[in-house]
Amino acid sequence: MSIYAAAVTRYFEAWNATDADALAKAVAAAWTEDGTYTDPLADVCGHEQIAAVIQTAHEQFPGFEFRLTGDTDGNHHIARFGWELVSTADGSAPVAGSDVITLAEDGRITSVLGFLDRLPAA
Repeated sequence: MSIYAAAVTRYFEAWNATDADALAKAVAAAWTEDGTYTDPLADVCGHEQIAAVIQTAHEQFPGFEFRLTGDTDGNHHIARFGWELVSTADGSAPVAGSDVITLAEDGRITSVLGFLDRLPAA
């Protein structure tokens, strides 16, 4: 598995963790201590704030999980990939986006720049 695929796998493990302890461990495995996450709805730094953003997403979309769409593309210490937020009940995917991540030497994420490509109707 490439460094990019491994980082994205850990990223989705964090985004799909719902138990508080599992979430904290997954975020620590995926991000550096001073890692950042920025998208149109959030701009946070550090494990606690990243975990809080993830927890909020699960509160807004209970019964959904994040899934990779397509392949992960990477070069140097940067990777990009697409994702969807999918209902485990019916397979609908009202939210989709794409992210660009920067990796530290140890393969953990130092920054995420997220873009929302599809949102549910208001």
